[in-house]
Order: sequence, then C-alpha cells, then structure tokens
Amino acid sequence: MLKRKITDLLIEWKNRPNKKSLLVNGARQVGKTCSIDSFGKSNYGSYIYINFEENSDYASIFVGNREVDAVTRKMSLFFPNAKFIPGDTLIFLDEIQNCPDARDSFKFFSIDGRYDVVGSGSLLGVMQRDEPSYPVGLVETMEMSSLDFEEFLWAMDVPDNIIDDVRRSLVEKGPMEKLFLDKFNEYLRWHIIVGGMPEAVLAFKETKHFGNVLKVQKSIIDAYLDDISKHVPEREKNRVIALFNSIPGQLARSNKKFMYAEVEGRKNSRYDTYGNSLLWLKRAGMVSLCYNLHEPALPLLSNMKNNAFKVYMKDTGLLIAMMESGVAKAVLNENLGINKGSIMENIVADMLVKEGYDLTYFETKGTLEIDFVLNLNGIATAIEVKSGSNRQSKSLASVMSDKYQVKRGIKLLNDNVAVDEKGVEHYPIFAAAFMRSMNAE
Repeated sequence: MLKRKITDLLIEWKNRPNKKSLLVNGARQVGKTCSIDSFGKSNYGSYIYINFEENSDYASIFVGNREVDAVTRKMSLFFPNAKFIPGDTLIFLDEIQNCPDARDSFKFFSIDGRYDVVGSGSLLGVMQRDEPSYPVGLVETMEMSSLDFEEFLWAMDVPDNIIDDVRRSLVEKGPMEKLFLDKFNEYLRWHIIVGGMPEAVLAFKETKHFGNVLKVQKSIIDAYLDDISKHVPEREKNRVIALFNSIPGQLARSNKKFMYAEVEGRKNSRYDTYGNSLLWLKRAGMVSLCYNLHEPALPLLSNMKNNAFKVYMKDTGLLIAMMESGVAKAVLNENLGINKGSIMENIVADMLVKEGYDLTYFETKGTLEIDFVLNLNGIATAIEVKSGSNRQSKSLASVMSDKYQVKRGIKLLNDNVAVDEKGVEHYPIFAAAFMRSMNAE
C-alpha cells in the first residue's frame, strides 16, 4: 500500500461540518480506488463499496426514486449485511462514469447529510461538462494525480527526517550536503523514468527492474488509447489518437510550442481541426497546457495567449515510455539534456502542476525564452530549466530588467542551492516538487 497525500485531504473532508458529497477526479490508474477504499475501511464504522464497472446491475439502485431512504433500501438488496449508520457511514461509488443516475443522486445525499458519499472514476473531467444533470453546487471535487516526487520518495522508503532536511535547505536557500544532493538526484532520475503511476512505482519498488516498469507503462498507455476508442465520438477518434501520439515529437523540437500542423503533417491544420481533440485529452487528465504570455506581468492568467502554448504529459514516466528505446538509459546515465531538454521541462511541469500551479511561459520572437512564469506570493517569477550545471542566466537577466515586471528569477539545474550576485536563485531540478514549501507565506 503506497502512502498518498490524498488520504489527509479525505480525512479533512470527513471532519468538515456540513460537507457535500465528494467527487474525486483524475486520470485512469492514478490510485483513486485504492486510496479511497483504504480511507473508507479505516475511518468509518460502516463502509459500502459499489463498482459500476464490475457489476452494471448496481445502476438499478439509482433508477426511479432517488431520495436517500429509497436508494439505501435498494442498496440493501445487493448488500444485505450493510449497515447505514448516520454520521459513520461511507458509500463509495466507483467507476461512476458508467452510471449518470448515481452522479445525479449526489445532490440528494448532500442535502440529506446522514451518510458520506464519495464518487470516483476515469474521464470524469469529460463527463462533468457534457451532462446537464451534473449536480453543480451540491458536490465538492478533489483532483488526484499520479505520485508526486515526495510520494515517490516515500515509496522508496526515504525517511521523513531526510526529506525534511532537504526541504529545509531549499526553504532557507542554503546548500545541502553533497551526499543528500547526489542521492536525491538519483531518486529524481528514477522518478523521471518510472513516473508516478502506482502500478509502475510498485513494479520498480519490488523488482528494481526498468523493463518491468516499461511493461506496466505500455499497458497504461494502451488503456488510455482504449478509453479514446470507447468514449470519443467516432469522427474525432483518429484525431485524438494522432494528437496524443504527437506529444513526444512536439516537445523534442527546439521550439516546443505546440503546432497543430505537426500532428499529422498537415500544413493547414489549426484549432478547428484539433482543438476539440486537445481539450478532450486535457479534460481526461492526460496532459497539461502551458500558455505563452503577452508579457510576464501579473495577473498572469489575464496575460495568456490562448493560441500559443506547450503541451506536457501529466506523467513523465509515460512520456519516456512513448519515446524511442534508449531514452530511459540516457536519463539513468545522467544525460538529462536528451531530446533538447524536453524531458527536464516535462518533469518540472509535472511537479509544478502537482504543486497546484497554473503553467505559463514567456517567449518573444527574438531570443528571449523563459520556460515557466509563476505567481509566487504576488511576485511574477521567471523559472529557467537547464539539464546541465551552467549557472549563466542571460534570459533571466533580460526578463528581470527594467523592461519587464519580473522581480524574481529561479534557475533549476543540475547543481546545489545558491543565490548569485544578481539575486537569481539556483536550485537542483527536484526543488520544483517543493515549490509550495519554498514559498509558504
């Protein structure tokens, strides 16, 4: 059983007065079922698990009268030993995308308040927006991703006090011991290759064999493609698959801006051709978008160029699995600049998204390119990602000049913590996974 951060969030939700029913979103196989199941068994006197994919007959529970007493009576026909204890019962509705009526029942459970209800499943980000019956305003949502870097460290049995020591060095902007730096850089390389999908992490934890990890990752990618085949309208399927398969190549270009014309080599392709396909992948939790800015100034979201963006995979291990053979070996051998730095950018994007940040970048038609721009404590902050250890920061110096409103610069590189004479902060690449801690007010 992997330790996950969502457990604490679920306990916080449970203890909240007047809470609403909860819907846990997230891509396929990120660990939603396992985490919620463990939470339910450990924190309630009565726990009822209903999986609509395992047994489609369960859908009949929610047909017709959906008042809570009527629904629980029908549940008892399928689960005669179930106890419905007010204030101490969790009903977990898994693979809920297969039962729209169950999603609609959330509002009745929220209003009633006697029993806690959690729903989960894949492709919910797509379903929620496409169905008018979705109970807006009467359900809380929680996002779950694959394991972040800290959860990966837990899986590798790294002690909390060691993680805290490294975190402290990052927060205090002081260099860390070389032993810690080297070991955490090794963990980073493992995390890049393995990613954070629980099954892949467990395969690595148990066997330390990257070949076994790759088999798991390939099966997950196949499951993603199967979801596309099952759930995307027929006229869009080939476009979604082509766009998904184009992501590694798009990131490997020097200019990583996403180009519709690169999806299938059609020069005249544009948003009208692939826009809905890209939106589907984003809502399904498979990719993240990073938008270019008109200028690197707050508020960032008001400065975004909606037609200029980069597309990152939400799990870097899956990105590696989609690339040509030999990439994982290159990463393991510390060749982090492979594929024009696309892998390093993707892992940083992955870490920042899991820390809760919206992704933006800044690029001009000239030579100025800033990989990420974040709002950190009300300050526009430029972040540059480099696979080597060169501390020169010409782009950061340019964007931190009087011409722009960027007041803080961060360089993530293969080196220790330092602050240079121009005030640019230098951190090892894995520091992106601790960005919230580093900027806590």
